[in-house]
Amino acid sequence: MALIYKKLTQSQMIVIGFLIIILTGTFLLMLPISNREMGGASFLEALFTATSATCVTGLVVRDTYQYWTLFGQVVILILIQIGGLGFMTIGVFFSIILRRKIGLRTRGILQESVNTLQIGGIVRLAKKIILGTAIFEGIGAIILSIRFYKRFGLIKGIYYGIFHSISAFCNAGFDLMGQKNKYISLSEYTDDWIINVTIMLLIIIGGIGFLVWDDISKNKLNYKKYKLHSKIVLITTTILILGGAALFYIFERNYLMKDLSDSGIILSSLFSSVTARTAGYNTIDTALLQDNSKLLTMLLMFIGGSPGSTAGGIKTTTLVVLILYLRANIKKINGCNIYGRRLDDETIKKASAVLCTNLFLTIGAALVISTVQQFTLTDISFEILSAIGTVGMSTGITRDLNTVSRIVIIFLMFCGRVGSLSFALSIGSNKKTIPVAQPIEHITIG
Repeated sequence: MALIYKKLTQSQMIVIGFLIIILTGTFLLMLPISNREMGGASFLEALFTATSATCVTGLVVRDTYQYWTLFGQVVILILIQIGGLGFMTIGVFFSIILRRKIGLRTRGILQESVNTLQIGGIVRLAKKIILGTAIFEGIGAIILSIRFYKRFGLIKGIYYGIFHSISAFCNAGFDLMGQKNKYISLSEYTDDWIINVTIMLLIIIGGIGFLVWDDISKNKLNYKKYKLHSKIVLITTTILILGGAALFYIFERNYLMKDLSDSGIILSSLFSSVTARTAGYNTIDTALLQDNSKLLTMLLMFIGGSPGSTAGGIKTTTLVVLILYLRANIKKINGCNIYGRRLDDETIKKASAVLCTNLFLTIGAALVISTVQQFTLTDISFEILSAIGTVGMSTGITRDLNTVSRIVIIFLMFCGRVGSLSFALSIGSNKKTIPVAQPIEHITIG
């Protein structure tokens, strides 16, 4: 076992680690104590739910409240927390508590897990991640518990506050609101400023990434001292949220939102923009969105959050790098420049690889699902982008997926969490390449 461990790459360790967590969660969810129906959940239902929770997606084939017992819900919540923070971060935290030595290999895997550029200070960063998570989730839980107390009572209100705070911060999108009706998410709180703002802030904070946290904690509000990564993430996140909200307002104010109050329209527009970038909650019926709103949602889901965060998608930095590269080629500028800095070629190559990998997975999955089931292409595309972006929003077809389609969605959710490129690298990164450059020959492009 020790020899196998040494031969595994960092990407392979992360992939195997998530697989173990998912299979453990699947076994626990299959136990009769985990659900309200006789006989326990089927393997595929448990696997789908465990994958969705661990990969912080939120797609469900069964309503979380009506199908899973308290035990099952707690299992799902633990999987969400582990999946959101990354098992290596939690493992290192326990090693610190138990005063165990953290070796160089473990630090390297942790570095890959949180997607940071350097291994130095990685243990200190892990401490900040755990502390920051506890603070943000704790504050969110208190605010939500106070609000839920009025409706559900003290004990249930506290439980609901904790569950939805963790789910929102980890960008998971699981909810317990299905008491009266299944799969309604937060649609009963469309006009509630406290619920909406709290959930949105938790989603945004969890989605900007741990590296940005670290930068802000060091430099406070001194934007000029922020690293280039943090500047790109914060500016892009702001543009996507406000731009997305403005477009949702324009697209839906006279349609799906026409019966809402003015504040309800503003809140719904903002919430739709925030949640589409890998959170998975909804305050308006996603299935009833106009086609332009669905297209906008799919675009935001494909982009996702930021590197080293609880979010999925191709990431904000990938989007910016590709736009800069396109601009440089059109204007014939030497290199991709931003904020007085030039991006290295490896960054551009990786961004291109991430985009292509996600596109190929999306197209391949669409071909498979459209072959085995008769859904509209819009609904299929929406479901696929929701899975690979670890979002959790759906037009309502998740529970109608057959075995083949569910397996495809499970695979996409897994790739979305560990990183589609990382998953691809884990398959073939052990192969040795011969350091010989082939002769150059030009071909025509475009």
